[in-house]
Amino acid sequence: MASLAMLVVYFVVLSLISGWDFTVSEFQRFWYYIIPLAAGFGVQIGLYLYLKQQLAHHHAGSVVIASGTTSTAAMMSCCAHYLVNVLPVIGAAGMVTLAAQYQVELFWLGLAFNAAGIAFIGSRVLRARSFA
Repeated sequence: MASLAMLVVYFVVLSLISGWDFTVSEFQRFWYYIIPLAAGFGVQIGLYLYLKQQLAHHHAGSVVIASGTTSTAAMMSCCAHYLVNVLPVIGAAGMVTLAAQYQVELFWLGLAFNAAGIAFIGSRVLRARSFA
């Protein structure tokens, strides 16, 4: 469900900014990044919820939030330069332009954060299982 929610955020935000046709074309262009980002986020949420059930404390929460945020940002970076149309703040235009120039690198960064989050939470799940 978390993976689906991530994809819904992607489609809703990009559709509101750039229109449905552009959103679909960008998804077709970058699906091989977007699907793994959403899936990785879903795996992290699943592992976290499992761990939360196993333990009373929430040590893994900040990793899920950080990598989930990075995943979302990476997925939306493919059309971030279109935010200039709705954000008249000049400083924001520079940030959006920078994100648009490095969109593929941001995808890879999001995937790296996903892998790190899965490894971290996975190690906590394995540790919790060994104590159970």
